[in-house]
Amino acid sequence: MFNRTSLQAAAALASISLLSGCSVFSDGESAAEQRIVVGTTSSPTTLDPAAAWDNSWELFRNVFQTLVSFPTGSTSPQSDAADCQFKQGSSSRVFECQIHDGLTFSNGHKLDAEAVKYSIERIRTINYKGGPNGMLGSLDKIEVPDPRTVVFRLNKPDATFPFVLATPAMSIVDPAEYSADKLREDGKLVGSGPYVLDSYTEGDKAELTRNPSYKGFAAPKNGGVTIRYFKESEAMVAALKKKDIDATYRGLTAAEVIELQTDKPENQGLQLVESTGADIRYLVFNTKDDAAAKLPVRKAIAQLVDREELVNKVYQGTAEPLYSMVPKGIAGHTTKFYDRFGQPDKAKAKAILRAAGITKPVKLDFWYTTDRYGSSTAPEFAELKRQLEESELFEVTLHGKPWKEFQAGYQKGQYPVFGRGWFPDFPDPDNFIAPFVGKENVLGTPYVSPRITDELLPKSRRESDRAAVTDEFTEAQEIMVQDVRLLPLWQGKLYIAASEDIAGGERALDPQTVMQMWELSRRTSW
Repeated sequence: MFNRTSLQAAAALASISLLSGCSVFSDGESAAEQRIVVGTTSSPTTLDPAAAWDNSWELFRNVFQTLVSFPTGSTSPQSDAADCQFKQGSSSRVFECQIHDGLTFSNGHKLDAEAVKYSIERIRTINYKGGPNGMLGSLDKIEVPDPRTVVFRLNKPDATFPFVLATPAMSIVDPAEYSADKLREDGKLVGSGPYVLDSYTEGDKAELTRNPSYKGFAAPKNGGVTIRYFKESEAMVAALKKKDIDATYRGLTAAEVIELQTDKPENQGLQLVESTGADIRYLVFNTKDDAAAKLPVRKAIAQLVDREELVNKVYQGTAEPLYSMVPKGIAGHTTKFYDRFGQPDKAKAKAILRAAGITKPVKLDFWYTTDRYGSSTAPEFAELKRQLEESELFEVTLHGKPWKEFQAGYQKGQYPVFGRGWFPDFPDPDNFIAPFVGKENVLGTPYVSPRITDELLPKSRRESDRAAVTDEFTEAQEIMVQDVRLLPLWQGKLYIAASEDIAGGERALDPQTVMQMWELSRRTSW
């Protein structure tokens, strides 16, 4: 029968299942020698880390190394290719790493401090539009005093810098294989991670084999992985049911998650691992628009939006309401919007508008992307329109555009209200506040808040103990509630659907929700 497993119960369940039953392998086989086939709708846009600030990270995490990383269960950077720390007395401005001895790339070339410097500096040199150079704003220079030591000198205190180094964007590449000033475009890559990329066909599949020379924190539990890329989730789910793939990662719609849990014959022998995700959805108000510029209008919308009804009706329990920009599971999470506005209330929203002299229904255009966040986005915005218009206080016109057109439009400030999603670069509250504030931010709509940008964020970045910055981020979230420039809506849940003989799904997602393929294996007994 179908098994639904939460992360909390998954490890225990897996352990129980391994204690009894008969072997599923023939003599001489082991779980560590088996290949796993994983399906996803999230394909790479590039094979070069210098150009990637997107879902290409999912492949990079498995074939490259970074200086530090996020092993399963860790929300702070841990050693991978090096042991690193801020130098004492440097006020989070000098970060030093000692490269582990004996590291090599999969082609046998040596991985040393010069290779690390080369890898980071080529990101800055290439400066690819939309690429990861934007993450290195606090980096001043890199020094290599000896072959195993690399020193990062920052232009300002930045305790989040180790988190940046832990992202797959900072993958270490072989200088002999990668040009210092242009991207690699031959469809190949060379890294030092848990797997070697044997072959890659864009939009189709990637063949990974366990790297025999790998030295890092990961302990691969399979012999290799085939990643199959699907354009539509429907085809991916069909492949899972036919056992053409062993597991799915990214792309399941809410309807498919619900359907997979039904007691249908084709769902027999499948399991679903659920975990709380860190990806969020929110509305952005552009204050260049006459209506959206009015704080009472924004407050009235915040007073009316029913997140519970939204996630239940559209996402059928596969998402959960979000009441701050920092989601649950990240240090510093609060429920500030609920604390301020409470339950949806038409009378309170009407009173807010009337107190500002607004007596007629407010007309607004809401924009969303049709092809980036899944097929549920259009129904989500239809529900938001219904909720607001049901109050008789708003008249909402909806507009949907493909991502490239949508992105160009909001960056030019063309949309009064628009929907965005955010997948975290790293699991720190800074990454859910800093990108959205300031004159230049990721939204293309300036949000000037000197208290946040000039005081709270700089103060928090001087503190290397990230558990000690709760007060700064609590205040930042309170300011965001007062301004209502951004309105958090929901955070997603993550699902891995797999055959019952696949173990490790509960450990396969790191805090960046990047798939750690090495955690997957076939059960050795059943």
